Amino acid sequence: MIPRLVLALVFLAGPAMAGPVGEMHQRDTLRDAAMAPLEDLNLKQKAIPEVLLQAVTDPYDVEGLERCEAVAREIGRLDAALGPDLDEAPPPDDRSRLKKVGAAVRDAGIAEVRNQTTDALPFRGWVRRLTGAARHDKKVQAAIRAGEIRRGYLKGHGMTKNCAPPAAPSWFVPKPPEPAGFSLSGLWSAIVAFVRNLFGL
Repeated sequence: MIPRLVLALVFLAGPAMAGPVGEMHQRDTLRDAAMAPLEDLNLKQKAIPEVLLQAVTDPYDVEGLERCEAVAREIGRLDAALGPDLDEAPPPDDRSRLKKVGAAVRDAGIAEVRNQTTDALPFRGWVRRLTGAARHDKKVQAAIRAGEIRRGYLKGHGMTKNCAPPAAPSWFVPKPPEPAGFSLSGLWSAIVAFVRNLFGL
């Protein structure tokens, strides 16, 4: 059994978190941990957001994403499901030391609750296979992976369109637009025409 002091600290710590996470990576609550056997019995499933299901179907689909705004909007949907991308700097953690310790104790206590509740189910591995819970977990992981691939691809797509972040990686700096009526290709054509006229070519 979990010591009462640990449980008390779990409740006192509350849901303190260092930074934003995506829908698919939300931390366990005490309720989640206590109801873990329902996941093993496939009576409770983690929902897969529609944006990730679309990514599984075709992670490289760019239909309707011709404009930078549309690319940024789609990446925003993926961020909401997956959390910040690797190119994003982590947000500053302004919590006090006491809150950080409390959050760590809370997480440890909840993990222990989950361990206790899942250990109570005999032949857990076989149960998960028979109920389809293991198969659903594989679908969840595949959806997360597809979403990560799609987000990286869309940021590359945004770079080719000279889009500013978040429609491109955070480090990407778009090239400034050329002055109206001026282009390098037009300048080169003018130089070639001048040389031809000069030498009567």
